[in-house]
Amino acid sequence: MEWLVQNWYVILFVILAVVVVIYAIMTNKVKEWLKYAVTLAEKELGTSTGQLKLRQVYDAFVTKFPIFSKIIPFTIFSKWVDLALEWLDIQLAQNKAVKNYVDGVQ
Repeated sequence: MEWLVQNWYVILFVILAVVVVIYAIMTNKVKEWLKYAVTLAEKELGTSTGQLKLRQVYDAFVTKFPIFSKIIPFTIFSKWVDLALEWLDIQLAQNKAVKNYVDGVQ
């Protein structure tokens, strides 16, 4: 018990390190999932529907990651969606299979 009292900062550091690692893992998981989500939104809603796509993706995010959605502010989430949409634009320009999928061509 005395060791715990004398080394409380070590315990605190370990807890904080675990939280940071979990946050980083979840952030990467969400960013990868967003690529999928924006692709589906683009397929369903088409182009020039930015706010509707953002709303649809955010609703799916809240359903898929309920706890993490309470931690991440909407402004940060919106920036992540913008990055995923930039990725999708590149994919649509360079990958015919992705373009056909989004356009509904088989």
